[in-house]
Amino acid sequence: MDTEKLKQMVTDYKEGTLSETELFEALKFLPFEDIGFAKIDHHRALRTGLPEVIYGEGKTTEQVLAIAAAIVEKKDNLLVTRVAPDTAAHLSERFPDGEHNDQASIFFYEHTPQEKSGHILVVTAGTTDIPVAEEAAITAALFGCNVERIYDVGVAGVHRLMAHRDQLTEADVLIVAAGMEGALASVVASMTDVPVIALPTSVGYGASFGGLAALLGMMTSCAAGVSVVNIDNGFGAGCSAALITRRIRLLSQQNRGVGKE
Repeated sequence: MDTEKLKQMVTDYKEGTLSETELFEALKFLPFEDIGFAKIDHHRALRTGLPEVIYGEGKTTEQVLAIAAAIVEKKDNLLVTRVAPDTAAHLSERFPDGEHNDQASIFFYEHTPQEKSGHILVVTAGTTDIPVAEEAAITAALFGCNVERIYDVGVAGVHRLMAHRDQLTEADVLIVAAGMEGALASVVASMTDVPVIALPTSVGYGASFGGLAALLGMMTSCAAGVSVVNIDNGFGAGCSAALITRRIRLLSQQNRGVGKE
């Protein structure tokens, strides 16, 4: 959509020939920003509720910096996943108010802080699952969610999990990260009526096949209500949890009549 067409839409809206709903729907599909090697979708959040995010792996430092600058220029929050340490160092120099979480391989800069809502609880089976779990936790937090963590409560010592039963039942969404055989997600889902997002990790000895055993175990869980994301996809788990809590908030506002005359 070129500038003249956009101006005409605004004029039509002011004159009453284009409704607010029609204008909003049209704005959802405004064009991307083409910077040659990347096409940045600045209006993704309007369509999907989740903004453009940079997947850092495989990109040069210069490419990441250019995309990041374009995102921040629009006053959007910045999230770079799977970012290499040297690239993260350059991002920290360019955006000194940002934060690099080396464990999760994430760089994020909350340019426009959001009011936090909802309650997401991230649970891991072991300490080695924490990097993937942190990717999920940081993603959900940046997308406007309150996030808590319970780490190292796997089935090898299930009494550790039982000590946190109240926290499990109080959450809106549970993200459960586990490698090995991935059994923790089934156990957690059997204890609560809270939606469980199972996050398989590539932790484990040879027969775990780099997380495939955990993935298949979670997908064949005998406990109902378990959804599964890809191996080590903490970002995807965080996005799903954020969308669920956002829907809960919107429904709650509608039930209270917020925004109604």
